[in-house]
Amino acid sequence: MRVLLRVQYKGTDYCGWQRQKNGLSVQEVLANAVRETTGESAVMHGSGRTDAGVHAIAQAVHFDTHTKIPMQKLPIAINAHLPSSVRVLSAQEVDAGFNARFDAVSKTYLYKMYVSPVSSPLREGLCAFVHKAPDLDRMRRAAEYILGEHDFKVFQAAGGHVKTTVRTISALSISEQDGEISFEVTGNGFLYNMVRIMVGTLYYVGIGKIEPEEIPEILASGKRDRAGKTMPPEGLYLKRVRYPFEN
Repeated sequence: MRVLLRVQYKGTDYCGWQRQKNGLSVQEVLANAVRETTGESAVMHGSGRTDAGVHAIAQAVHFDTHTKIPMQKLPIAINAHLPSSVRVLSAQEVDAGFNARFDAVSKTYLYKMYVSPVSSPLREGLCAFVHKAPDLDRMRRAAEYILGEHDFKVFQAAGGHVKTTVRTISALSISEQDGEISFEVTGNGFLYNMVRIMVGTLYYVGIGKIEPEEIPEILASGKRDRAGKTMPPEGLYLKRVRYPFEN
């Protein structure tokens, strides 16, 4: 049978989701735990890659298994073999043809940054640090231009290889609480480092380096150097992956 897991992890100590030769990946750790739990060597198929240092509130992962462990008990069984930085939140049986990556309808990412004169040891690795407070109203005005279907090539880092850079952003919100600024963005797909560059561009708008009304021209240019900086990975969280059978 095919199983869909929702997995939460702190990416600080990992080289990313995907198994690599140069470090420990979340995919490898999860596969090892499933093998210890079921006695089977299964391939973990994620909804997408997260880079080194990036976190997940609910990554979606599918794998095939012959286990007799009930679905409601499977997360507890797998978690017994996982480090504290990775946890299986839920498990459900899905159709044999289900694919965690290709069947996704949308993804939601959260990016968190905090404004402070000095960096906080308690937020290290979990939230991006900036010195200068941005103007939220300016950033929200700029965000309106990002909504909808566009060619987002300008928000793609070098190394991204896709057939098309056209994506649709259906929601983008910016909020602030106690000096911590959160960006939440939902789309039908994302390019390599797209969210981190998008947030970096909005931050530049917020501190006056880019005008909100320049966003359409920047998008149309397709030139990476017209956009803002790539924000660090520790502020990025994969929040949700939605499928056709979900609301």
